Amino acid sequence: MSSVAEQLQRKSQKPVATKQVRLKLVYIDFWSTVKLSFLVAVSLGIVLVVSTVLIYLVLQSTGVFEKLDGTLSDILSAGDSETPFSIAENFSLLTVTLFSFIVAVLNIVVGTALGAITSILYNFSVRLTGGLLVGFTNN
Repeated sequence: MSSVAEQLQRKSQKPVATKQVRLKLVYIDFWSTVKLSFLVAVSLGIVLVVSTVLIYLVLQSTGVFEKLDGTLSDILSAGDSETPFSIAENFSLLTVTLFSFIVAVLNIVVGTALGAITSILYNFSVRLTGGLLVGFTNN
């Protein structure tokens, strides 16, 4: 009787024939593309809002806004007795977060529409070109 190790050694010595498969992508489902592009756009929108809030908090905690306010007051107060423009007062965390949320919602709408348009254009172009040829192997 041969051991399991010898049987495995004999199996590994057999040449493995590589199989190649060629497929044509001739149709992309419209609703699947819309759903996928919507999910990708939502995830990118969440990333946009979170990163905007984090960047704002870092800039606020390091004192960048105060230094910019000082620089702007030096530039704009050349003889004026009025209080100059203040970045820290006009751009609060709520304002910046609300603006980034609105931009994220607009990106979701535009991204979903672009995904739908892309699938429609691909399905129309397949009629002219015959589709996208993709090859696969098993090694």
